[in-house]
Order: sequence, then C-alpha cells, then structure tokens
Amino acid sequence: MSALKAWDRLSPGVRPYVADAGVALLVLAVLYAPLVIPRPEQPGPFSPWVWVLMAGASLPLVLRRRFPILCLLAIFVSLMAYNIRNDGPSEPIAWGILVALYSLAWVGRKWHRIFAVVLVTVTSVATMKSPTTALIGLLTGSAALVLGTLAQRREQRLQDLAYRAGQLERDRAAEAARAVATERARIARDMHDVLAHAVSLMIVQAEAGPVAVRTMPDRAEKAFDAIAAAGRDAMTQLRRTLGVLKEEQDTGIRAPQPTAAAIPSLVAQVKETGLAASYAVTGDAGRLTADAEVAAFRIVQEALTNTLKHAAATKVAVTLDWGESLVITVRDDGTGSGTLGGSGHGLIGIRERALACGGTASAHGGTGGFTVTATLPVVAP
Repeated sequence: MSALKAWDRLSPGVRPYVADAGVALLVLAVLYAPLVIPRPEQPGPFSPWVWVLMAGASLPLVLRRRFPILCLLAIFVSLMAYNIRNDGPSEPIAWGILVALYSLAWVGRKWHRIFAVVLVTVTSVATMKSPTTALIGLLTGSAALVLGTLAQRREQRLQDLAYRAGQLERDRAAEAARAVATERARIARDMHDVLAHAVSLMIVQAEAGPVAVRTMPDRAEKAFDAIAAAGRDAMTQLRRTLGVLKEEQDTGIRAPQPTAAAIPSLVAQVKETGLAASYAVTGDAGRLTADAEVAAFRIVQEALTNTLKHAAATKVAVTLDWGESLVITVRDDGTGSGTLGGSGHGLIGIRERALACGGTASAHGGTGGFTVTATLPVVAP
C-alpha cells in the first residue's frame, strides 16, 4: 500500500524512468543469476569484465523510451564483447536485447523497426554457432518486434479514442454554449418587445392624461386605467420570461406564450391611446407552429410599438391574410423610415423571429407611411 502511495506521489514525467529502472534492474538480476549461482560445468569465479558487460547488457534499458536506438546499440555492443571474451557463463537468451527490441518497436518510428530487423538478421547469421541458435535468435527477436509494434498500435488507438472522446465533449460544450446564446437572445427579444410596447403605451397615455383631466375627466380616467393595465400586462409577461430563467413551476407565472389569437387585444390597447387602429383578417385561418404563433404576436407588437414611439402617425392598420402562408401587414401613415437591415433592436427582432420559424420579413418607409410585412409558414392540413 505504501509503494502505491509513493508511486502516486511521483510526477507523470518521472514515472516512466522509475518504471524503466525497475525493468533494467529485473533484467540485470536475471543476467547476474548464473554468476551468483554458478553451475557445475562453469563454477567460477568470473572475471570482473563479465560483471561489467552483463551490467552493460541491461542498465541502458533505463533510457529505452527516450533513446531506443542508443539503448539497443549499447546492449548489442556489450553482448558482442561478452561473446568475444567468452569467459563467462553461456546465456542462451539475450534478455536485454529482447526488451530493447520490444521498446524500440513500441516507441520508435518505422525506420527504427527496419534497422532493428536488419540488425537482428545480420547478427543471428554472422554469429550463429548452429542453425538452431540462429533460428532461435531470429524467432525471439522477431517476436519482440511484433509485440512492440502491436503495443504501439494499441496505444495509438487508445490515443485516437481519447482524442475523439475529447472532441465529442468539446462539440457538446460548444453546442450547449450555442443553445445558451440562442436562448439568451430569445429572452432578450421577448423582454425588449414586452417592455418597449408597455412603456410606449404608458408614455402615450401619461402624456394625454394631464391634458384630458381638465376637460374630459372620463377620458383621463380611461388613460390611467390603460396605464395600469399595460403595467400589469408587462409584469405578467416579464414574470413568465424570468420564470423560464429560474425554472419556476408556478402556473400563474408560467402562463402560456401569447399567440396570434391575442393580436386583437394589442390593437385594442393601441386604440386606447387615441390612435386610430384597425384590425382585419382575410382568408380562412390556418394552423401555425408554436414558434410561429409567438412570432406573429411579437412581430405585430413590435411594429405597433414602433408606430407609437417613432412614426408620429394618426392611424395604423393591422391585416392578417391567411392562405398557403400567413401574411402579416402593419401599415401606418406616419413618418417612420428604415429597413429590417438597420441597427434597431426592434426591427432586427422582427427579422430574426420570422427567420427562426421559417418565414421572411421586410419593412420600408416612404411619404405614405411605414409598412412592416411578415410571411410565416402555415402547417399543412
């Protein structure tokens, strides 16, 4: 347990060297075993060079990941010198060479593996004492290279899977961020439409109230009632919008979104300000999607707000023409100007609401007044 804790405390950059040092010491122990436990045919004692060359055939494995070619060559030279001296116990399997070949195929490049194949082949043939020895050398060396290559491909697959998983996670995060941005833009449009319309009605009524209170008390009373009604309606719609943000479940706050059926109430509110407002419907009413229902209401609301705030108009007409599509027209006789490509939040909101549900919108002004037209798709029966 303490060894595991000590391993966990090591930094990721140190752990490979510690692991490779363990591998090198293990191979050194295997190579030193015949020296420590001599056999009857070779009882020893052995030359100090035998101990040194055995160490040279194992300790370079500490650098097997960082310098695989140099590690292999150092072990190869040590074993060649050991075989040339021929004053130590015979070792049928060159463990250091096998581990070095495996490591080279694992962390090396393609030309590293080609170099290792040539080295193993040439060495096995040039130093063979018998065909059997050469065959064993070729088979064991090839097996080490194959295992190292498989380990490299497995690690590459794991890295690819980790990269794909990370990419998917980044895509999900980006999609969530886009969804949040879209929802924020929708809420901003809703709050702009609600506040702009309500405040415009309240300003018009408040300006007319003091004038009417001295000459037409009844009209002044209606103006103040309209101000209160506009404020209450704005509060209800703001609570609904903020309730979406706070995820409230109160049905009184989370009332349904307004639809095209509520457009006549918008016209009636505007009419109470003294502006001559008319509403007309042509064709047989069709069915809109939920988004288009809200868009129809908000487009008319914003167009009427612009008429009250900017047009200095005396009359406004709202027309709904039902057919294969719903064509909404809001036309006043004021002095408004601009297009849906302008920088005003209201006109941009009209365009975006229409586009969001698959429709189009346009606006143009002139000497005869200002006209907003929006076309929304109708659900096929």
